[in-house]
Amino acid sequence: MKTGFNLSDWALNHRSFVWFLMVISLLAGAISYTSMGREEDPSFTIKTMVISAALPGATAEQTVVQVTDRIEKKLQELDNLKNTRSVTYPGQTVIYVDLMDTVRGDAVTDTWLKIRNMMSDLEPQMPEEFAGFYFNDDFGDVFGSVYAFTSDGFSPRELEERVDDIRSAVLQLDAAGKVELLGVREPVVHIEFSAARLAALGLDKTTVMNTLAAQNAIVPSGFIHTGAEQILVRVTGQFASAEELAYAPLRAGETFFTLADVADITPGYEDPPASLFRYNGDEAIALAVGMRAGENILDFGEELHALMARISAELPVGIEMSLVNDQPHVVDHSINHFVRALVEAVVIVLGVSFLSLGVRAGLVVSLSIPLVLAITFVFLDMMDITLQRISLGALIIALGLLVDDAMIAIETMISRLELGENLAKAASYAWTSIAFPMLTGTLVTVAGFIPIGLNASQAGEYTRSLFYVIAISLIASWVVAVLFAPVLGATFLPRKMKHEAHRTGRIRRGFHVVLRAAMRFKWVTIAATFLTFAVSVVGLGMVEQQFFPTSDRNEILVDVTLRQNADFDATDQEIAVFEDWLAEQEEAQYFATYVGQGAPRFVLTLDALTATPNIGQVMIMTADNASRDALKAKIQAFDRTRTVAEYFPKYLELGPPVGKPVQYRVSGPDFEELRDHARELAAVISSDPRLSAITLDWNEPARVVRVVLDQARLRQLGLTQQDVAQALYSLFEGAPVTDLRSGSKLISVLARGVEADRTTLEALENLQFGNANGTPIPLSAFARLEWGTEQPVIHQRDRVPTITVKAAILTADQPDTVVSDLAGAVEDFRASLPATYSVEVGGSVESSAESQAPILAVMPIMVLIMLTLVMVQMQSFRLMFVVLAVAPLGLIGVVAALLPAGAPLGFVAILGVLALIGILIRNSIILFQEVKDLLARGRSRWDAVFEASDSRARPILLTAAAASLALIPISRQVFWGPMAYAMMGGIIAGTLITLLFAPALYCAVFGVKRPHSGDGEPA
Repeated sequence: MKTGFNLSDWALNHRSFVWFLMVISLLAGAISYTSMGREEDPSFTIKTMVISAALPGATAEQTVVQVTDRIEKKLQELDNLKNTRSVTYPGQTVIYVDLMDTVRGDAVTDTWLKIRNMMSDLEPQMPEEFAGFYFNDDFGDVFGSVYAFTSDGFSPRELEERVDDIRSAVLQLDAAGKVELLGVREPVVHIEFSAARLAALGLDKTTVMNTLAAQNAIVPSGFIHTGAEQILVRVTGQFASAEELAYAPLRAGETFFTLADVADITPGYEDPPASLFRYNGDEAIALAVGMRAGENILDFGEELHALMARISAELPVGIEMSLVNDQPHVVDHSINHFVRALVEAVVIVLGVSFLSLGVRAGLVVSLSIPLVLAITFVFLDMMDITLQRISLGALIIALGLLVDDAMIAIETMISRLELGENLAKAASYAWTSIAFPMLTGTLVTVAGFIPIGLNASQAGEYTRSLFYVIAISLIASWVVAVLFAPVLGATFLPRKMKHEAHRTGRIRRGFHVVLRAAMRFKWVTIAATFLTFAVSVVGLGMVEQQFFPTSDRNEILVDVTLRQNADFDATDQEIAVFEDWLAEQEEAQYFATYVGQGAPRFVLTLDALTATPNIGQVMIMTADNASRDALKAKIQAFDRTRTVAEYFPKYLELGPPVGKPVQYRVSGPDFEELRDHARELAAVISSDPRLSAITLDWNEPARVVRVVLDQARLRQLGLTQQDVAQALYSLFEGAPVTDLRSGSKLISVLARGVEADRTTLEALENLQFGNANGTPIPLSAFARLEWGTEQPVIHQRDRVPTITVKAAILTADQPDTVVSDLAGAVEDFRASLPATYSVEVGGSVESSAESQAPILAVMPIMVLIMLTLVMVQMQSFRLMFVVLAVAPLGLIGVVAALLPAGAPLGFVAILGVLALIGILIRNSIILFQEVKDLLARGRSRWDAVFEASDSRARPILLTAAAASLALIPISRQVFWGPMAYAMMGGIIAGTLITLLFAPALYCAVFGVKRPHSGDGEPA
């Protein structure tokens, strides 16, 4: 009989205090549950910073050499840099700085500050024409609520002012974060000069522009100091409107005229705009609302909806407000869905408890569930872990595991009562017999989830709350089992129970027969088990691999891409055609269009697009998944009818975004050769009929006209290269002259050529310049035109030009399957490349590998902890071997469950398989600790193994039933389904392995033989 402190006995002697602790735990858990934040998905840090820089007038190649490469080279000095990705256009570059997954917390913010300082140090080394940096370290900001404002009878400027006032009202909410306006058209006054009219009057446009700017400038005029006071002196003359600008007096020699005599003055808007937003095809302004970190999105959503409802009621006739994205509603629906699944799981576990243990014992086990959940909620709230897809799913997974300890404790208590012991002695027996094996088993189970907790990848950060929930709930379940369960058992169980310890039913007698056969023919049992395991390893190769599944939300995102030198107007017109078609589709409830940019990150897992004139994105809301899938098929058919643009429909992703799932990166030094190799690779993968929408992220060159200047002739005419360049820029793009001041709004005044001059090639050939003497000079007098091509965009990765070949999958095949099937052909292609060129796999396969690598890195830690815990409990190398041998055999059930279900082995399912290791080892520890205890009481090894397997069979089967059946509610879900199938199959198979294979292996390792006389075997 063991002596020493007995926690269960202590609890029985302090029942009032223990009941007090239970009540306090329940109250604290209820309070914590209500105060915990709610999210659809767990937040994770997008460790990406965007650096934009400009070198006006440079080609893409010049910008790469003079700007992009300098920046990327400097960034390579960062110790925690993962890689750089750059997109360079003529005169402009956008560089994405990705940090290593191991960078966390404040280190990310510190790195962004360090990058700013590095760029500040680099700026003096840039060319004189360099126009500076722009930084965006809020790349991962989420705007969960997006409202569209359309108008009829209001100008874009009037609508903007109204929406800006609403933005100010939203910012007054305590939980409001960043709030931005999208689709705003900046007001501009265009001064369109006719080159012919200027030349006829002998005017120099630059002189005219300088005169206007000087008249509109704000300059101090001083004070008059009278001795008694000072009087301000003000000079009038600034322009207040486009009309005043049109009648501005000018002079050329002795000729006086107004600006309207030589130019058309038109108030309007930025042309072409940088971006546009439309709602159901109508031009609109979007109000994108973010929430402060750490706030409750449901509470914020209620406040925001109430505010916007009041604002909507006060809007003037002609302005309408529509809700485009409503993340609070999505989160509410998602949380409710998971809570229903949690309730279903609780009911299932309660059913197992009551049916298997009876009403009273089932009641004790059932009461342990709210106690464990309450304690778990308290700790989760203290750790700022929110209720979301991962944490709630983890609670469901934990449900079947957390009743394990309570079931074993109550089963042990019942067995002692059946032997005739009193309640107090029976209740305290669990501590002396199984408390520490249970603790070791619990810690081993928790250790199985360590690869999740220590996974530094983005996917690991996304799923990390799974580890915390499981660890806290399982440790809490052990505390409840040894502290609360004895008091509950002593309260609700009868004082005496029938002596049924040696009574056997038909099922138990059948188990005895199978168990004796397994032990007697131990080598056959071991061989059959390992043969089955070998078959499952082969079968694992038939299970498809997956990173994360697509979301089951109802939205469709359509990426629209034109050729890379496409004009904004061409993009806008092409998307307008799609909008007209989309308006006729019954599946589309409403749609929001973003031209020249992607949708704001209304959900963290959105794959953000780089804003360029040739792209757009349409977000379409459907009624349900069936409508969503039908519309996607229609869009794919529509895409095949349009040759000028690609329409790529996609669903939102679960987990870190990757875009098109199948991707290959081709890298090399020469642009032209690189493009040829990328096209060859595209041809290679296009042979697979499962792939569609195969594209290159940069491909065809753009046309360019070069104005070749005769420098000697320029000097003779009194012109410079800068004069010509500025004149051309002013003609085609518009040069800033001054600003009109309208309240707090500055309205740019741009001088450009008339439409006939700036939109035709003939205007360039007939262009005339005026020199300092006012003499008109045709362009042909000092230049000739040459036609050619150049790169419209250059992508680099870690300073190496890189083209990414991307493809979508038409069938239900997983990306890993397709990439594996193409591996041979791609390897042959790789072998044919010159030494300076390379091919790398990207997309979801790369992301999956990057997410699994940290798991493999921490596996040794998990194994070491498990080995240590098992050795501490078993104190025997041979016993440790027997216990650990069970762990990998759970794969038999995993494969047996995944293959018939057609479920892939995704990242989350892999986490479930790792967790199985701990669960199976836990059962083995409890089993063989019982063997050790029986041996200590004088049983033979054969009898000890048989009796231990027999006595532990019932609690192991019950906990296996609870753990596997509790997973049924989430097995229907897209995200959790594969993991649920894997764990259910693994738990069921692992239970049989623990009860049959483990005893047989023990007999083989310890040389246990069957007694000579069958009469001596246990009945």
